[in-house]
Amino acid sequence: MADARPWATTIASAIIGVAIVAGTLITAQTIDYVKTFDTSLLVVTGTAQTVVTSNQVQWNGNWTVQVSAQNLKQGYAAMAQDAAAFTSFVEKGGLPASAVSISPVAMSLNYVDCKANPSACGPYGPDTYQLTQNVQVSSNQVEAVTHLAQNIQPLIEKGVVYSSQGLNYYYTNLTGLRAKMLAAATRNARDRARQITGSVGSHVGQLISVSTEPFQITPVNSAQVSNGGQYDTSTIKKQVQAIVQATFRLQ
Repeated sequence: MADARPWATTIASAIIGVAIVAGTLITAQTIDYVKTFDTSLLVVTGTAQTVVTSNQVQWNGNWTVQVSAQNLKQGYAAMAQDAAAFTSFVEKGGLPASAVSISPVAMSLNYVDCKANPSACGPYGPDTYQLTQNVQVSSNQVEAVTHLAQNIQPLIEKGVVYSSQGLNYYYTNLTGLRAKMLAAATRNARDRARQITGSVGSHVGQLISVSTEPFQITPVNSAQVSNGGQYDTSTIKKQVQAIVQATFRLQ
């Protein structure tokens, strides 16, 4: 009778070989799973908001004078009087004359075809010149400038043909505020990440990276958001919002 031991040895070796291969596959799969789990990432948006009060204001406007070519000299004299009247108006409002910046006089020709449009010809003849002078008041006295802009009747009563172009309000301490708000937005992102992962049994680990988006400076309670950021200048009170995209490692 032939010896069966070689066959038994061969079968045992095959079984051991299969077991080793299977064990290798299981180990490999386990390592792959662990590696995938360790490098799982979660990207979360974080925000931070605060309200600031503008500490700088610019008030822009201009006055105009209409004159004929023969009366240009008188027109320029009238412009100088208007500039003096405006500066005096600002000083009476509690602001220094240094807050006023007046541009050179700009002159443009108003051509009128009297034959085609007789009613358009004014007292100075068919052709007149319009003299315009722009002015800007810049100050950190926000309330004082706002009050002046809302009460220009004394200026009009002096014959100044003044046109207000509006007020622009600014907050000049954004540089110092930026770092604090980005830190707060990053903390908010971590809190959100914990809320997301808490329900599935994961844990938020190391912060991998943070990318910042442009600041959104809008009127208070505004929901406006722009990819390029916003800077509202129409209101004294402003809402400042910082937005970050934070990437965390999951554990």
